[in-house]
Amino acid sequence: MIDALSLLLWPLLACIAIAGIHAYLGFHVVERGVIFVDLALAQVAALGATIGFLLGYDLHDPAAGWLSVGAVIVGAALLAFLKAEKRRIPQEAFIGIVYAVAAATAILIVDRTPEGAEHIKFMFVGNLLAATPSEVARLAALYVGIGVLHVAWRKPFFAISHGRTEGMTKAGVRLWDFLFYVTFGLVVTQSVAVGGVLLVFSYLIVPSVIAMLLADAPKARLAVGWISGVLVSVGGMLASYHFDFPTGASVVATFGGALALALAYRGIVTRKGPGAAPAAAGSETGSETAA
Repeated sequence: MIDALSLLLWPLLACIAIAGIHAYLGFHVVERGVIFVDLALAQVAALGATIGFLLGYDLHDPAAGWLSVGAVIVGAALLAFLKAEKRRIPQEAFIGIVYAVAAATAILIVDRTPEGAEHIKFMFVGNLLAATPSEVARLAALYVGIGVLHVAWRKPFFAISHGRTEGMTKAGVRLWDFLFYVTFGLVVTQSVAVGGVLLVFSYLIVPSVIAMLLADAPKARLAVGWISGVLVSVGGMLASYHFDFPTGASVVATFGGALALALAYRGIVTRKGPGAAPAAAGSETGSETAA
């Protein structure tokens, strides 16, 4: 047990930090109906790091990190512009296009570099076991800072997430969307550098979906999202250690098992009576009040 604790302590703390911010951001993503925006921004960030890789920078070099941040800012501006425009094409279509183009461009770049296949693998699954105390501290500091900004800007963020933009100008909506996607992208950039795209996507979406299945009140949903994220982190890590599985993949698979249990519970409770289960759609009014 001591060996497991020494090996998994910092990766586990990194996962708990990721769960803390992503469980909250996931509610905005689900409400906005932009489920795959984290994949798109994560891939855009990875493209920035890949460009740095092509220029000779190590993936953990600060210069590669700044290139990722710059790419995320460009991606955030594009998504904010597309969100504010009245159009016949859903925003999810543009998000998918951004993801596909960024991924394809990254593949074209790494095809010209040595160890390209290893770089692609790192983008998807990360290197969670290599998390260090300084890296975890940096993650926690960034997430706390982003959390403070979201508390300060909660009213416009929740208003836009719930589609209540009456009284807001088009420029105002674009600005607040840009700020949301920039802060969101900064979180995703750092999270992907530790856990990879698949793990980050799971932390963003699955706790929020589980919370919507099990709870109704906004505060209760947030609590369920946090608790489920922490429990899955611990369970996935222990399964990885016990069965000698890849750590990130083990956590993602554990998220799948947790979601299956939540769906089963929801089905059992629903069959007992229509009033016994919490409403999946939730209360937007309650969410705004809690905000």
